[in-house]
Amino acid sequence: MTTFRKPQVALTSKAAPFAIRAERAADVATREALLDASFGETRHDRTCQRLRDGRAPAAGLALAAVREGTLVGTVRLWHVSAGGRPALVLGPLAVDPACRELGIGAALMQQALAAARARGHQAVILLGDAPYYARFGFTGEKTGALSLPGPFERDRLLAVEFTDGALDGAEGMIVPTGAALPKRRSVRGLHAQAA
Repeated sequence: MTTFRKPQVALTSKAAPFAIRAERAADVATREALLDASFGETRHDRTCQRLRDGRAPAAGLALAAVREGTLVGTVRLWHVSAGGRPALVLGPLAVDPACRELGIGAALMQQALAAARARGHQAVILLGDAPYYARFGFTGEKTGALSLPGPFERDRLLAVEFTDGALDGAEGMIVPTGAALPKRRSVRGLHAQAA
């Protein structure tokens, strides 16, 4: 009689699940290190950073991905005026390089967009790779007449509308409108003080 044995499946650390939750104050140092590792220490000089400097993220729209107790992904959304139209700017989205094949970035995007829609926001704008963000509904269709406070590649300025027509006719500068952080809490200020 032939005995069939159940094959052994070796679980690797890549098989570990992850969870997405609201960002916590205790996440700041790890989040900043992850962003530095993902975008370099010059990330504070990037154009979209001008929309975040000294501002708090939109309420309920700062998310963290955690795996085995460690923060491995982050995304935040920020209030802006897109040529006079209320919107959110998404970014930065970052995932620990060791975890990039686990779907964490896509999960963060889906949850962030669902949360923004549920909170009644009408549109989200970002600066990113069109082929990656197209799967979430982002296009350059409504951003052609919008600009950012610094240099940027026009084909990377993308948007998704939750409400049809939310960005119709939007033109001009995208400017921050979110709540200002006290000077001592500004991430950029913290980096300057540490230098």
